[in-house]
Amino acid sequence: MKNKFVKAIFAIVLGSALVTSCKPKNSGDAVSGDAAQKAYVAPGKYDEFYNFVSGGFSGQLSVYGLPSGRLFRVIPVFSVDPEKGWGYSEETKPMLNTSNGFVPWDDLHHTEMSQTNGEVDGRWVFGNANNTPRIARIDLKTFKTAEIIELPNSGGNHSSPFITENTEYVVAGTRFSVPADYSNGDVPINTYKENFKGHISFVKVGKEGEMDLAFQIVTPGINFDLSHAGKGKSHGWFFFSCYNTEQANTLLEVNASQRDKDFIMAVNWKKAEEYIKAGKGKKQSVKYAHNKWNEKTHTATSEIKNEVLVLDSAELKDICYMIPCPKSPHGCDVDPTGEYIVGSGKLAALIPVFSFDKLMGAIKNKQFEGDYSGIPVVKYEAALHGEVQKPGLGPLHTEFDGKGNAYTTFFVSSEVVKWDIKSLKVLDRVPTYYSVGHLCIPGGDSKKPFGKYLIAYNKITKDRYLPTGPELAQSAQIFDISGDKMQLILDFPTIGEPHYAQAAPADLIRNNGQLKFYPIKDNNHPYATKGEKEAKVVREGNKVHVYMTSIRSHFAPDNIEGIKVGDEVYFHVTNLEQDWDVPHGFAIKGADNGELLIMPGETTTLKWLPKKAGMYPMYCTDFCSALHQEMQGYVRVSPVGSSVPLTWSVGTNLPKTTK
Repeated sequence: MKNKFVKAIFAIVLGSALVTSCKPKNSGDAVSGDAAQKAYVAPGKYDEFYNFVSGGFSGQLSVYGLPSGRLFRVIPVFSVDPEKGWGYSEETKPMLNTSNGFVPWDDLHHTEMSQTNGEVDGRWVFGNANNTPRIARIDLKTFKTAEIIELPNSGGNHSSPFITENTEYVVAGTRFSVPADYSNGDVPINTYKENFKGHISFVKVGKEGEMDLAFQIVTPGINFDLSHAGKGKSHGWFFFSCYNTEQANTLLEVNASQRDKDFIMAVNWKKAEEYIKAGKGKKQSVKYAHNKWNEKTHTATSEIKNEVLVLDSAELKDICYMIPCPKSPHGCDVDPTGEYIVGSGKLAALIPVFSFDKLMGAIKNKQFEGDYSGIPVVKYEAALHGEVQKPGLGPLHTEFDGKGNAYTTFFVSSEVVKWDIKSLKVLDRVPTYYSVGHLCIPGGDSKKPFGKYLIAYNKITKDRYLPTGPELAQSAQIFDISGDKMQLILDFPTIGEPHYAQAAPADLIRNNGQLKFYPIKDNNHPYATKGEKEAKVVREGNKVHVYMTSIRSHFAPDNIEGIKVGDEVYFHVTNLEQDWDVPHGFAIKGADNGELLIMPGETTTLKWLPKKAGMYPMYCTDFCSALHQEMQGYVRVSPVGSSVPLTWSVGTNLPKTTK
């Protein structure tokens, strides 16, 4: 009967989703009033905010302007990108190395901006890799991925990359509990309860952004969805939404929805640090990759590390506590004061709001209702501030405007709802188009939200844009939340699939020492060519190194002969430009990997394997000047064993003249 009841509930929810995704109630087809004016950014004018949006299954991170919705850049992170040569150049390939080898794709769900004293500081953006568990750090001085660290003991990295208020740690919870890497993983799947474990990873962040896997906490075999750190009074704590407390391993849509409540896990990371210092951590043998980009050499390195410190939450009773939360929670959000923790049970028709002060009191007074696999379970009412009644269907994620208001997305009823954090009263609601997932308020998870705009990221866009075959465009919608009522001012398509996003004032980032070009004198790449006179071609057995320069509008050398079938040819291209926004590209016919995009003052390498004799044009792929089309050259490839000498030139190898 229980399974039939659950299936019935899902049928109702699905039916509601189908109805509401066609047209929310009280909705219009277009924005109204002065909306267009509020979203308009005149030609030559700058947007107020940068919006950093996860690319989901694209594995990339995209950058939009607010309020215009204009796409500025797609930053390659976990997936190869031929537009920029990411994962194709020899220098960037190590960035995509893992303990499983070269992995050229992933699923980037969440972005998180660095903070100082709980406020967005504009230094870095972190992104998660859900499939092959990793965390990336993107440097906002270059808008380039600077570091990627793999997470061992994780079956999936969805609950990530959330940070503490001074960016002391980036924290991640495993999505799929699995046997630990340091245990035997060759076990029957239906031994889940005995052999599967979760791990929470604490990645330390240094002053320059460098990451280090400091320690992990092993937990019962549950699934972690989302998380947020405490701030202010709750600094030193982390809160994770947990589901599948039934510890099911098949048909989770039914078997992981049996209980009325799952949990929010509260983690005392300050106490965990004390245990680490006291020697309570156990070193476990694992393998994970740590990849770093060096701006001086323009190259990446990849190091495989072999151990991690692990704390056991069942043995150390005062680092983890469970708070009951309506089943299948998704969002877990902390208000700007650090007092209120909002849980979002996806199948609930209410929103529970927990009090940090009450939680601390409940722990002190041992107001528990038993334990879950050795972790104390706090009584629901003992930690509860209150419940938002009848807010909507399918609450997912909440952010804050800094004025005492919270905004929650509702997937099933396709709307965003505004409510008062203290009184828990609903203040306003607006429809979205359609089935909204996450939302973003600039600075909305910090101590000081900027609170002017709200962006909803939707899963369905039927009837909003021109159709594009079986799959429609991914969608975002901007709302003005500066007044008492929310107002839709723009919707715009995004790269797919947008999940979470964060935003910050444009001036905070663009005036924070953004790099405009790389000084040639500081280029320490081992194959840098700092002037055209230094250009050359060197043979080392069957390896040929081309020391090449590019400048408007030619390569040096641009004629190369004496290459043979079977050679490994490395084009090390240095862009000699010393001006802002003058990159050069490089491509050659027959290259089976990609092209290069070389920033001013940078050196980048393309590996090319000529497979047959012939003439191979090479050219600049990035429009650079009026004579861009003339920026080209030739490579002559001769058969194996050929006696054609290795020669190179620029401007001198002219056709023979006849009298």
